[in-house]
Amino acid sequence: MHRITTMADSRTPHLPQHLRGFALIESLIAIVVMALGILGIVGVQMRTLTDTSTTVRRAQAIRLIEDLGERMKVNPNALRNSNSFVSDFNATHSIGSCASGCDSSQLAAYDLAGWKQIVSSTLPQGQASIFIPQAESGLPAGTNRQLGVMIAWRENERHDADSGFKDNIDATKINDGGTFKNQGGSQAACPAGFVCHLQYISVPARCAPYAPGGGATTYYCPGA
Repeated sequence: MHRITTMADSRTPHLPQHLRGFALIESLIAIVVMALGILGIVGVQMRTLTDTSTTVRRAQAIRLIEDLGERMKVNPNALRNSNSFVSDFNATHSIGSCASGCDSSQLAAYDLAGWKQIVSSTLPQGQASIFIPQAESGLPAGTNRQLGVMIAWRENERHDADSGFKDNIDATKINDGGTFKNQGGSQAACPAGFVCHLQYISVPARCAPYAPGGGATTYYCPGA
């Protein structure tokens, strides 16, 4: 009697019992290895995007501080009104109007209010603090030649205290033997959960203070 071979029999490979399912296991292993490789590539790209975003925001913070310096240069007597630019993170300022003219003090308040609003709209939860450095805190009002400016913003990446990510990119701190310490004193402390950029700017002296014979201080403005 002859054995009848069906089409199904011709398509079915005859494998030994111990080799059955081996190809399926190889395929699963290949899929797992490929998935791990893809996840690794995605992780590297996300890390690169995070670093790029941090760099862009820090560049924006630097440009905002430069903008504040330019506003001070326009003020005819920013040195005398340097205290008018002092403002902490929580201070709110309403923008007035200089359409009919402002004196140097009013112009300082106007510039400060407008500048802080720009900081808030440019950076995510952007905040700014302007303070008189500790080295000049004892000087008479209106003679401070330098101001400290700190801009704070929130990063999308979750803060991990163990990794030290926030500390590593926080320009207000220095690494002292593996411990990050504030370099600007208590008045220059970065708010919790924020990344900060600290920079000191000089106060322009278009109108220089002059006290002849130790008398009352007047201000000499060239060309006035």
